[in-house]
Amino acid sequence: MFERLDATLLTRLDAITAVTHLPPGHLLCRQGEQAAHLHILLDGQVALSGIAPDGAETVLEVAQPVSHFVLAAVLTDMPYLMSARTVTRSRVLMLPAPGLRALTRTEPALALALLGAMARDYRAMVRQVRDLRLRTAAQRLGCYLLALVAEAPGNTARLRLPFDKALLASRLGCRQDSLSRAFATLREYGVETHGAAVALHNIAALQAFALPDELADLPTDPG
Repeated sequence: MFERLDATLLTRLDAITAVTHLPPGHLLCRQGEQAAHLHILLDGQVALSGIAPDGAETVLEVAQPVSHFVLAAVLTDMPYLMSARTVTRSRVLMLPAPGLRALTRTEPALALALLGAMARDYRAMVRQVRDLRLRTAAQRLGCYLLALVAEAPGNTARLRLPFDKALLASRLGCRQDSLSRAFATLREYGVETHGAAVALHNIAALQAFALPDELADLPTDPG
């Protein structure tokens, strides 16, 4: 997000920045509270979740380093639309919302950098909605697994799921029983699972079934 800013502006940002080391399960922000900080995840994993009026909670995304979250709430001085909680031990950079907004009023380069980050966030959201509307749960899972081994040579690969299956189901927009059925469907296309370990025995067959799309499946820009 800030890689193109000059040294003087980075120094001004650094003056209001704090880096915190957090244990698993730490609540960074709560849905409905006024935005207090922009968070940038440097290490670890953070679950971003929405809470329904009846108290039911679902994970919307699992942030990976390096990525930011709640930027729109911070810039608009509005309440958080989701909660954020660490999944693993995490290192998070925190920028106070009032200080960041004050800098954007005097630093056009910073304002443009944040505008670009928000644009990338919007595109990521559109890709996620497309994924939910145009693919089955099994296809979504297949595309997710293929993205994890995008650099693998040949027609086979092995990987470990980066988080547990309950979080993965929420991330893919389905229930855990639907995720189990999706994995069962993918066995026909060479996908074998043992807990968090996954083997892809026929990447070409999985691609033919899941139909990954270069435009829709671009990785989220960390901003």
